[in-house]
Amino acid sequence: MTDFTVKGLAEQLAAGKITSTEIVKECLARVAARDGEVKAFLEINEANVLAAAAESDARRAAGNILSPYDGIPVGIKDCIAVKGERCSCASKLLEPVKSPFDSTAVARLKKAGFIPFGRLNMDEFAMGSSCENSAFQRTCNPLDTTRVPGGSSGGSAAAVAAGFVPAALGSDTGGSIRQPASFCGITGLKPTYGRISRSGLVAFASSLDQIGPMTQNVEDAAILLDVMAGFDPMDSTSLPNPAGGWADAVRQAGDLKGVRIGLPKEYFATEGLSPAVAKVMEDAVNKVRALGAETVEVSMPHTKYAVAVYYIVATAEASANLARFDGVRYGARAESRDLLESYFRTRGDGFGDEVKRRILLGTYVLSSGYYDAYYLRAQKVRTLIRRDFEEAAKVCDVLMTPVTPAVAFRFGEKSDPLQMYLSDIFTISLNLAGACGVSVPAGKDPESNMPVGVQFMAPALAETRLLQVARSFEKA
Repeated sequence: MTDFTVKGLAEQLAAGKITSTEIVKECLARVAARDGEVKAFLEINEANVLAAAAESDARRAAGNILSPYDGIPVGIKDCIAVKGERCSCASKLLEPVKSPFDSTAVARLKKAGFIPFGRLNMDEFAMGSSCENSAFQRTCNPLDTTRVPGGSSGGSAAAVAAGFVPAALGSDTGGSIRQPASFCGITGLKPTYGRISRSGLVAFASSLDQIGPMTQNVEDAAILLDVMAGFDPMDSTSLPNPAGGWADAVRQAGDLKGVRIGLPKEYFATEGLSPAVAKVMEDAVNKVRALGAETVEVSMPHTKYAVAVYYIVATAEASANLARFDGVRYGARAESRDLLESYFRTRGDGFGDEVKRRILLGTYVLSSGYYDAYYLRAQKVRTLIRRDFEEAAKVCDVLMTPVTPAVAFRFGEKSDPLQMYLSDIFTISLNLAGACGVSVPAGKDPESNMPVGVQFMAPALAETRLLQVARSFEKA
């Protein structure tokens, strides 16, 4: 297979050079050869994926393909539902759960002929930035297995970076697509909140969560976005706006003449920004200028509050969302003498330390006497952060920032939770504002040889502009 991207495989399928069965067998062989070391997958139902590939080949032979991408496998993060497959969120509490339905995102992929390929590891309930919080295994960065792949979509990023699958789905609540994409040297797209239905995505923080593609390049991300985006009556926050045409727009991307790129000074003056990342960003800024873009310094003064606001809003919503996991209706259950003790034991044994920490934080900020001081105030500051983005959009087309303060760190290096939380300092604001953003590989740290991503951010519903700028940068 000469080109293992979504677009490349589609072209080879159309030319009759390969079959879907051959692609799936190649993916399985790559997983068998190296996933014992990387540990990206929690489970792959080989019989199901081979059967789906055979069905795709039969459709293609009969001239009835569902789309140009019929027969291409896509890895699925373990919090996104696929009918008949596990959906454990990498948690002991949901380990026995098999989903009775497809998430809307997966249903739309299937409708286009894509093949859901396995369950990818993650931080438990999407709570983490390193993939060290999974209850089952520790996913490694395939570029250096002593380092983390990022999180929470660490399994998705590792699977794409290792070449196990051409693309994967992740979810992004505070950077969980963009940060691991940067750590693993791939492309990760966080669409506008509501662009892709959240129906069938196990909720962490409902006002922040968004499904998105993780791919080898910007065009592949646009292809998957085209397939998954659009209104869904099963999700009350789904946007009614017209969706699609992004892959065609990306293919037309040229230079950046006439594009105004904002450089938020707060993102570049952050304490803890490593010299390697700062140097890659400097080179990236020079690159967009060489492409004809005009760079403009902008100020987003409420950025400094983003981490605090996020860890109030997100934990409050997590506390409410995770209350349903009590062992009574589904999932693991710890038997005991009475119902109350069963609740305590089930949740005490089933949840990991980070999940418990966030539930406790969320319950505290929502409690009587503290709601106004914490949660209500955080929501007000969230509005100010969103206004920062709106003001910046008046003077520039897109924003350009680092994705993370440093490259992928070694396992165990960030044992302090606060240190870990600060690794999302550049990605969190976008989720609070509901806008769209993408991480694109931009260079490497010469000392560690680990990749560094650059983040482009655009206003809500501006994916066309965002992806065209990202593609122009990628081509250069």
